[in-house]
Amino acid sequence: MKNKIDVVKTLLDALPFIKKFANEKIVVKYGGAAQTSAELKEQFAQDIVLLHLVGMKPVIVHGGGKSITNLLSDLGVDTTFIDGQRVTTKEVMRIVEMVLSGEINKEIVSLLDNHGSKAIGISGKDGGFLKGMPKDFEHFGYTGLIEDIDPEIVNNIIKDNAVPVIAPIAGSNIMGHPGFNINADLAASRIAVALEARKVLFLTDTPGVLDKEMKLITNLGIEQTEALKADGTIQGGMVPKVDACIEALRGGVKKAHIIDGRVEHSLLLEILTSSGVGTCIEL
Repeated sequence: MKNKIDVVKTLLDALPFIKKFANEKIVVKYGGAAQTSAELKEQFAQDIVLLHLVGMKPVIVHGGGKSITNLLSDLGVDTTFIDGQRVTTKEVMRIVEMVLSGEINKEIVSLLDNHGSKAIGISGKDGGFLKGMPKDFEHFGYTGLIEDIDPEIVNNIIKDNAVPVIAPIAGSNIMGHPGFNINADLAASRIAVALEARKVLFLTDTPGVLDKEMKLITNLGIEQTEALKADGTIQGGMVPKVDACIEALRGGVKKAHIIDGRVEHSLLLEILTSSGVGTCIEL
């Protein structure tokens, strides 16, 4: 009986957050270990389905860097990185689109469908959703930045009570152009702003933003975050993630979260509990 009462208490603890975020759009950038472990994939799908069923409107933006690198290696295609970003040649762009749109996107859609939520997968090319421009064509090739977003296609998917699953590939206004490979963190940030989302969450392979003693910082403001970047506390791969958070907040998103995708049901723990599990950044 005690176990049953504990279950009810847990549900009641989550109730205020369910009420608070009902009908709100929540953008989730999905990547890292959570995307490569079969068990974590299932748990991620369960989390998204639960959020959807209790009235929230989750939107998934996914990466796939490890899978892209693995396939390039299998095919004997060289790939290089500058400052952590992939140089995308025309040949690499074909593989990027194959992996992101053709493999990972459809796997996520299938998982969500199997767990009980209708999901629709698109890339930024579909319906003119994302238009890109070169980041620096001479050095990065078809690695791009988002120039324009038309949220209509994604809003229509949400209105149809489905979960949008988005591959971060942008189209171009040039006929026959192969498109642009967009950093998934920055894509999630820009998409959250365009959709007027309440929250954006980034799943990572670390507990969140850590201080110099490697302890988790649970709450940050933009000025504190910028100071931690300036003094080197935030460095390496965490820099583009906090930059994406700041861009989203300045665009109108109320809160941005960096959470550990290796933790079971980390999405539910961050959204539906008062303590959370990662770092929350807000204005």
